[in-house]
Amino acid sequence: MSQLTVYLARLIGLFTVLLIAGLMLQGSAVVESAVADKPLMLTYAIISLAFGLAMILGHNVWSGGALPVVVTLVGWLILAKGLLLLFLAPDALTGMFGRMHYGEHYYLYLAPSLVIGLYLTWAGFTAPISRAR
Repeated sequence: MSQLTVYLARLIGLFTVLLIAGLMLQGSAVVESAVADKPLMLTYAIISLAFGLAMILGHNVWSGGALPVVVTLVGWLILAKGLLLLFLAPDALTGMFGRMHYGEHYYLYLAPSLVIGLYLTWAGFTAPISRAR
């Protein structure tokens, strides 16, 4: 496994697990109020766009097992999220959250991210690292 793949798996995995743990403690009100904050969502869109592009340009690997493919897919998902937040009208985003009943199903919406974060953390810390350049 390449050093970059292992590094990104560890970074994204730990970041995701810690973020989801914090969000579970904070409750859905924090996320719902953030979605209503237009300048914050624009900032979030710009950061997601930058990180998504960086990951895709630095790690666009579609072979070599599940770990590199999952890391690549996460990069593409981050880019898609950034584009969605950038081009979606703030009122449409708020309406979408309302139709999703986000507050009622909060933990259900967090679960996929937690599973991906746990997988990346586990796989990143158990994968053999290739030292070849």
